[in-house]
Amino acid sequence: MTRLIISLLVAGLFGQTMARPQLPIFPKPLSPRLANYQIDVSLDTKTRRLTGRETLTWRNPSNAPVSELRFHLYLNAFRNDKSTFMRESGGQLRGDRIDKNASESPYGFIDIQSMKTASGEPLVYEFIQPDDDNRDDRTVVRVPLTRPVGPGQTITLNIAFLAKLPKIFARTGYSRDYYLVGQWFPKIGVYEPAGTRYATMNQWNCHQFHDDSEFYADYGVYDVNITAPKDYWVSATGLFVGEKMLSGNRKTVRYHAEDVVDFAWTASPHFQVINDSWKRPGGGSVSIELLMQPEHLVQAKRHLDAVKAAMTYFDKHVGRYPFPNLTIVDPPTHASGSGGMEYPTFITAGTSWGTPAGLRVPEIVTVHEFGHQYFMQLLASNEAEEAWLDEGFNQYFEGRIMDETYGPKTSVADLLGLRMGDLELSRSQYAHRENPALGSSFGNTWQLPAGEYGVLTYSKTATWLRTLEGLVGRSGTDEIMQTYFARWQFRHPNAQNFIDIVNEIVPKRLGQKYGVDMNWFFAQALYGDQVVDYQLESIRNKRREGRSFSEVTVQRNFDGQMPVDILVRLDGGTADKPREQRLYWDGKDRQRTFTLPGRVLWAKVDPDQKIYMDIDFNNNSLTLSPSSAPAGSVATRFLFWVENWMQWLAWLA
Repeated sequence: MTRLIISLLVAGLFGQTMARPQLPIFPKPLSPRLANYQIDVSLDTKTRRLTGRETLTWRNPSNAPVSELRFHLYLNAFRNDKSTFMRESGGQLRGDRIDKNASESPYGFIDIQSMKTASGEPLVYEFIQPDDDNRDDRTVVRVPLTRPVGPGQTITLNIAFLAKLPKIFARTGYSRDYYLVGQWFPKIGVYEPAGTRYATMNQWNCHQFHDDSEFYADYGVYDVNITAPKDYWVSATGLFVGEKMLSGNRKTVRYHAEDVVDFAWTASPHFQVINDSWKRPGGGSVSIELLMQPEHLVQAKRHLDAVKAAMTYFDKHVGRYPFPNLTIVDPPTHASGSGGMEYPTFITAGTSWGTPAGLRVPEIVTVHEFGHQYFMQLLASNEAEEAWLDEGFNQYFEGRIMDETYGPKTSVADLLGLRMGDLELSRSQYAHRENPALGSSFGNTWQLPAGEYGVLTYSKTATWLRTLEGLVGRSGTDEIMQTYFARWQFRHPNAQNFIDIVNEIVPKRLGQKYGVDMNWFFAQALYGDQVVDYQLESIRNKRREGRSFSEVTVQRNFDGQMPVDILVRLDGGTADKPREQRLYWDGKDRQRTFTLPGRVLWAKVDPDQKIYMDIDFNNNSLTLSPSSAPAGSVATRFLFWVENWMQWLAWLA
């Protein structure tokens, strides 16, 4: 069934104008809807240019007049080698590099050709560089207003713009006849009233486009008309509304989105379109549109199974995905720089021809990018200033979903003897750095230690969240996340908002087991760079006055302090009922020696691996040699040997 037929069924007779949705997607707005866009854009596939007209209606959320506006012009990051993005990145992102020797210019730009108020008053703008004073950076403009926008009032601007898409290497652009169009229109920044997030006064939050940062925007409604060649399949954020055929082998496709922070779209003549749906456990369904490359078509089910697993998991453990649809784009290999990216109701995945089932790349990327629908879109934290609130939280849930769906030791790879789980991989990327004291995860992304953005925001955050889970329990973590999501969706939360919820829920569940609050934990895991490593230093079996006793010494090797358990196996007991004792240590001293009656066979610090931040699990246990084990039954000695060998086999695996 063609889209034209679908549009006739959904929206009524198309006629000479674009069809309008008969009903809003949501009967009541889900968000404040401060920034609302109507955009008409035309793609010229020969020049790689976009010609656009944009009507923006913006509302002042503060209690004071606003005398200037600020806009992002993200595509100017690719204008030349002098932009802040290009200087910081060296012209590369995630291994993809801009090809300066290509026959076709790989650079891109965006120019505002005119900006007028609804009454026709022309406005002027100037480029500013609020972050680094790089006068060659043109990714932010300020627009002085002759008439300030009063508290709660709106302003409507009509903007004409021209853009050239870059050759894809950093999220957006073209590659041959494939287009992924993101961050492509003049986009207003976020005006933060005093008392919201970290604002002590009314202020614009509108950062330049940096190498190690993504985006931050207000919620709104988008109505977008996209004109492209008629043989290109076009999909975008939001719901497809209608399609109109034009002369010259062109067509216009319309999309409508509500309560979203961004709008992106794709176009290609090669997509193989697969339609599916996910049934909500509570009733209803979400339609899924999967756009596959022909050479990847055999992997379509892998993408669909993964995204349905993610949808089900988030619905159960975090909250409801409110949108009626989701689009998944599979980029061609030659456009891999646009893979693994997230926009509202619209994500890009990533795979290659022949990816074996035991190497779960398409599954990981699909699960991860869907998770951004929660942290990037529904919560919309500031990705330029607190990227960990999006990327790190999402990495943690990616690990949980992948490990529970595909196995905790096989969710990343189960191929040719190589086995690895997702959370295990995140921990490894953090713990096995040459210097795990990388720095704080907190702060502006472009000011994090050089080269450590990925580890600090993704891997370290996922690892300390798994540690928090170990301390408060899985159900406690779920209550924290569900409360955080329910309380802060559509409201731009920050670090303190999350910490406040942790400090509210943990004492309610556990009393003062870890103190009056968990601030000590965040001081180390989030704001600090402390390194955690607990070691089972020694076991000494002794006799005194005819009685056997043992000394078990546990050591803290670095400056990180976490409460830990120690499990001790003592001589005696049976295979069914081993003689064990669990000890507790607050972990603050450099060393702690426990004295126990009887002889100890082995001991292990943090036996349940609650402290996932511990950088060395290999020094967490000690087992005495069989010769030092006490004489006992053959069964006892045999059990000891079996356990010893099992530990060695597990370590080798």
